[in-house]
This record gives sequence, C-alpha cells and structure tokens, in this order.
Amino acid sequence: MTDEPQAQGPVPGSGDAAVAAAAERAEHTRGRNLPQFDDLPGAQDTANLRLGPELNDACLALLPLVGVWRGEGEASHPSLDETYRFLQQVTFAHDGRPFLFYESRAWKLDGEGGSVVEPAFREVGFWRPQPDDTIELLLLHADGISEMFFGSPRNQTTWELSTDAVIRTPTADDVKAASRLYGVVEGSLAYVEERATSEHEMQPRLSAKLERVVG
Repeated sequence: MTDEPQAQGPVPGSGDAAVAAAAERAEHTRGRNLPQFDDLPGAQDTANLRLGPELNDACLALLPLVGVWRGEGEASHPSLDETYRFLQQVTFAHDGRPFLFYESRAWKLDGEGGSVVEPAFREVGFWRPQPDDTIELLLLHADGISEMFFGSPRNQTTWELSTDAVIRTPTADDVKAASRLYGVVEGSLAYVEERATSEHEMQPRLSAKLERVVG
C-alpha cells in the first residue's frame, strides 16, 4: 500500500516561503492607512497600495517603499556629542501624482531600558522619479538644513542617492554633503545615511531597520 503524500509547508528560502512570509506580514498592515479627512477636496494621501488613488506609473520603481515603517536605529558621527539609539517612524505616501511624499520622525532612546527620552531629528520631503530612471529627493530638516539629492535604483528594492546641494540657515548644524542607501529586504526597510562636515569626511551618521505598520 502506497503512503499518501504529506502536505508540506513552503521550503525555507524558497520563493513560496517569501510569498507566505509577505502574506503573514500583510495580515496586520493591509487594512491600515493614514488618517483620512472626508471634507478635503481631491484625492487623499495614501500609504496603502490597496486603498486610495492608484500609484502613478512614474512611481513604480518606488512601489516597495510605499507604507508607514517603524523601528529602531543608531546615530553616530564625529560631529555628534555621543552615539545614541532612536525610535523612528517613516512615511512614504502618494496622492496619485508622480511623486512620493516622505516624512520621518524620530525619538531618542535611553541607553539602558530603551525608553523614549526626547524628540530627535525630523524631516519632510518629496521623492520625484524621472523618465530616465533618476530620482530627485528634496529634504527639509527641522534643524535648518535643506538638501537636494540625486540618485537611482540599484535594483528593484534598493535605492542610492547623494546630495548635489546643501543649504543651511545660520543656526543649522555643519553639513557639507550626504548620501543615503535604502533597501527593502525580507519585508523590512533598512537604510544608512553618511554625512560630511567642514571638519569630517563622509562617514556613517544614521542607520536603522524598520518594519511595515501600514500598507
């Protein structure tokens, strides 16, 4: 008598396993979105590809970024008084037009229990993909710095950008140049930022690994 074949789950590392893992993650995020205000005209911002306006074709190379992400990271640079860890929330949203709205908020954590100590850096901006596959990234920081990045996708889930111009107010930190590398790996968003000042060459300043909470 021949034994009946036994049902098996996805093999670790296989394409099926990746799809199953993505589906499991989406169970907790697929129904969530940014707050919606029904009394505003036109399309609302959405950070969920299942809800709201369709993603503009120009933004397809940025599709994996769309969502709200949360996690922890580390800030470290010779220009900082000390290394510290932070909690961060990053939002990539759109309203159907050919750009993504970006917002980042961070909170400094204490070194022992991981409790929030105080607000940290904050920035807003726009990712503007172009027909030649380049990406324009405009960032405005709450501490008085404005940066214009140019970059391009390395592949379908990795993006690399560096500054072409940095503008500072008289009271802003000393920043001469910056670069960023973003990647979506196994459902997580990771990034590294490097910065240069008038006294220091380009060195790592921020890094974090974030998990999707919306989208």
